[in-house]
Amino acid sequence: MRKIYLSACFVGVLLLTNCHDDLNTVNPNNLTSATYFKNASELREAVNSIYAVAHSNRLASREWFFAHSLRSPDHKPGGGQLETHRRAVIEGTVAPGNGVGTEIWNGFYTLIHRANTVIANAATAEGDAASIKQSLGEAKFLRAWAYYELVNFFGGVPVYTAPVAGVDAFAPRSTPEEVYKLVVQDLIDAQTNLTAGQTMANQPSDSKGRATADAATAMLGKAYIQQGDYAKAKVELEKLVGRYSLTPVYNHNFREENEFNSESIWEINYVGRPSDNGYNWDGEGNGQTAAQSTVRSQETSPIAWRNLIPAEYLINEYEVPETGSPKRDPRLDYTVYFTGDLYDAGTKTLTDAQQNGETTNFHGKTLKASWEKYTVIYQKLRSQPTETNLLDPGFHPGGINTRVIRYAEVLLLLAECENEVGTQAAAVAYLNQLRNRADVMMPDYPNAQFPTGSKEQVYQAIVHESAVERGGEEGRDFDIMRWMKKGVITSPYTLFTFNPARDYVLPIPSDEVNRNPELSSSGLPAQNPNY
Repeated sequence: MRKIYLSACFVGVLLLTNCHDDLNTVNPNNLTSATYFKNASELREAVNSIYAVAHSNRLASREWFFAHSLRSPDHKPGGGQLETHRRAVIEGTVAPGNGVGTEIWNGFYTLIHRANTVIANAATAEGDAASIKQSLGEAKFLRAWAYYELVNFFGGVPVYTAPVAGVDAFAPRSTPEEVYKLVVQDLIDAQTNLTAGQTMANQPSDSKGRATADAATAMLGKAYIQQGDYAKAKVELEKLVGRYSLTPVYNHNFREENEFNSESIWEINYVGRPSDNGYNWDGEGNGQTAAQSTVRSQETSPIAWRNLIPAEYLINEYEVPETGSPKRDPRLDYTVYFTGDLYDAGTKTLTDAQQNGETTNFHGKTLKASWEKYTVIYQKLRSQPTETNLLDPGFHPGGINTRVIRYAEVLLLLAECENEVGTQAAAVAYLNQLRNRADVMMPDYPNAQFPTGSKEQVYQAIVHESAVERGGEEGRDFDIMRWMKKGVITSPYTLFTFNPARDYVLPIPSDEVNRNPELSSSGLPAQNPNY
């Protein structure tokens, strides 16, 4: 089985109430939190509901990747078709009522409350002890991921560690340090509870995509780096060295046929629906038989909506002969479609006319460029002549798994750790592993364009290598914000004039400010500064 089929329907039992106030009878068949989640099987179903919201429309299948992309200098609007509330984020005019922030906020707190239900009931659940332990570990990992994302998007946020007991059980904002304290502890607990030795590649077929101890280790390293603790991050990330390897073909990390490969540390599963364009627009991933595809390809494909396209900053960062490089970095053409490139299994040629919207500037040339990463049009999608009623293949909801953490990111983070602790040579060696990927083979650092004789020069190589290796991927925005705070890089790394007194975080959604009377009771303001 390729996928975790997830049902969240049962979670509704926590919300069931008797709507007839004049009746005092209780239906003995109603499921409640007092009568459910009592054994290993029921706990496993609860864990499935956490994954359901993780890959839902509010999070990984749409709004989460949009939030990261709109905050990253790797992207720019593909044209006027980009929705107004999304354009506000990418152009720095985002307001507290913006739908992007509201959706991911609600999505992550739904995930957190489902995870809390599992964590609260694991200690008393009966049955298979190994299964219960695994369920607890997965719930801890997913809760940690949610809070890691929230604290980086919004700064201090309310922390809930137990199921909410009532509609008025609000929590105040915690400081970022307090949020990270929970993230770290959850990940340490996840390392202990999750099955040792599993990778995405060697997981049993019916568990593909579930959290692993290695995923917790990688996330823990990221959490330490975001807090500036490079020594602890280095200890964690080094545990993954030797357990993973870079794929010989770079774009195997972004194609459906090469999922759960040697480089994958954690990925979120999807199944495409080219036959009926099926997609689940439910924000919480509910429904046992609902489509489990993603619209990422539709949003960015050159022959679909093309809402976001590669920014000039990114495509001009790649080394090419025009700028003195001995060769063109192959990762550019794995990441970006240019007019004239082949698609549809090499049977069609991409034209300017197919790519609606904006042009871009590539080393002084005005041309059309679009995302290739995570788009489905490389596939042969119309093998049946009778499929005349289907949309253009670029518009199909896709089945390409999102690689949330891959080994290439670990190598980049280790390079940063080594540079910070004073071992520049080790940092350069990690970077050169990426450049020595079998189908990349770019000149090693140091070279004429990127000397590495000082900590500052190594940092510039790290910033460059991150862009050309991970361009357009989630989490790049968090790295860039971290580097800006450290003074490693300076603006312009955004499409707008960056205000350091405001723009490191998004505004707390106005819905939360209006409905949570406890938000500021800890002494933190209810809203982030200057929003």
